[in-house]
Amino acid sequence: MSCMRFSRRISITNRAAQLVGVRGFAIASGKGKKGPKGGANDAPKASLMSHEVKSTTVVGANILKDGTDLKIMPDSEYPDWLWRSLDKRLTLSELRRKDSESLPFEDLKRFVKLDNRARIEGNNAARAKN
Repeated sequence: MSCMRFSRRISITNRAAQLVGVRGFAIASGKGKKGPKGGANDAPKASLMSHEVKSTTVVGANILKDGTDLKIMPDSEYPDWLWRSLDKRLTLSELRRKDSESLPFEDLKRFVKLDNRARIEGNNAARAKN
């Protein structure tokens, strides 16, 4: 009698899993699968946008629902700081090797900031519980 109840529970849980949509392992497909899904048809498709649109707009930069993609402006329309933002800046060890009297103001500010940061990290590491 108890075996009968146990087998009924198993069959009920299997049916419930099928109804709910519990997924199992995928079935391995054959190597020679051909047709509309798979094979040589998986190659990337060419872009549908024209070359002119690609070179004049920033595709994907729009964050607004009703907005349009941004247009690329001439270099003179952008602020000067934008072009300096990618310049390489000196590291702390390079700044320490130079004479602080001859450093420009921006490099001197950077030196003080990096030196303070390194000092704080050193103090925190010394006080850390091991």
